[in-house]
Amino acid sequence: MHEVTFMKWLNALLIFLPIAIFLEVTHGNPTLIFISACLAILPLAGIMGNATEQLAVRAGSTVGGLLNATFGNATELIIAFFALQAGKLEVVKASIIGSILGNLLLVMGLSVFLGGLKYKEQKFNLKSASTIASLLTISLIALSIPTIFDLSARAVAPELVSQLDVNLSDATAVVLIIMYIAYILFTLRTHRDILSTADDEGTHDEHDGPLWSVPMAVGVLAAATIGVAFMSEFLVGTLEAATASLGLTEFFVGLILIPIIGNAAEHAASVMFALRNKMDLSMTISLGSTVQVALLVAPLLVLAGLVVGKPMNLVVTPLELIAIGAAVLIGNSVVRDGETNWLEGVLLLGVYAILAFAVFFYPVA
Repeated sequence: MHEVTFMKWLNALLIFLPIAIFLEVTHGNPTLIFISACLAILPLAGIMGNATEQLAVRAGSTVGGLLNATFGNATELIIAFFALQAGKLEVVKASIIGSILGNLLLVMGLSVFLGGLKYKEQKFNLKSASTIASLLTISLIALSIPTIFDLSARAVAPELVSQLDVNLSDATAVVLIIMYIAYILFTLRTHRDILSTADDEGTHDEHDGPLWSVPMAVGVLAAATIGVAFMSEFLVGTLEAATASLGLTEFFVGLILIPIIGNAAEHAASVMFALRNKMDLSMTISLGSTVQVALLVAPLLVLAGLVVGKPMNLVVTPLELIAIGAAVLIGNSVVRDGETNWLEGVLLLGVYAILAFAVFFYPVA
């Protein structure tokens, strides 16, 4: 019942889709276009998530897992791609880092906290969570090396650093994608029986409503994706003017705002599963989505930069690097014992709040 009510309120925001289109066509106020596009993306992301879930249920667990991996972060990937085309590389990198922080701290924190208020302790598959936690550590290392390389190379060959950063990031992107493919094979093929959970069966219960037909799910997914693409282009096109008008920095929008908007549907799903005491599914969404961003979305954007003529590296600011390290550290601490309580949720949310304040007050260069 709570899910149905939430989706109704979320779908009500679709009114901002024609509003954003009208404002864009009539060359309206950039700030209003930006806000309207942001609000329109929220329900579109929810619709994409719902359609993907329907296809996953129809296709079976193996293909369903690949579908979720492909479309789970599609909204954010589309937004980041348009930002990449516009040459806003720092916004793209900030959105990657922000999505990792949002999933690990905000989403998992809300899920653990709200679920912990309803249930004293919630347990989940420790082997599955530990595997993902190891991948998160690898992700931290993979994002750290280009930054450390950049700092070291500047002292040796400053004139070559820019190109070398891109070369290293391209090579790293290929390795990360290979690692992600290995993770998919590990979880859906070779070790599927070990990592499966009680939540895997019957995940589409009375809360989810009737199944859609495959043509309907594909059609809805395609329509929502097109809508997100248009709204993303509007959002990126008005980003500079809107941030100046709202008193926000592009760094804050990329690190905090875009990840929250792009992953709104996943955030809600994770919390809802936690409230149903299906902590395995909740952890799979929050932790699994983080792995997708680090091992799939980020490298795809790096390689896409080569295609569109906007070479992008994985060098991040010291603040972003420390933020990822803190998120992975506290995330690993929470999952290490296979159970959660509301206090751990507060800790995760507290770290996210501190990082959000740091980004908000970060000075503009």
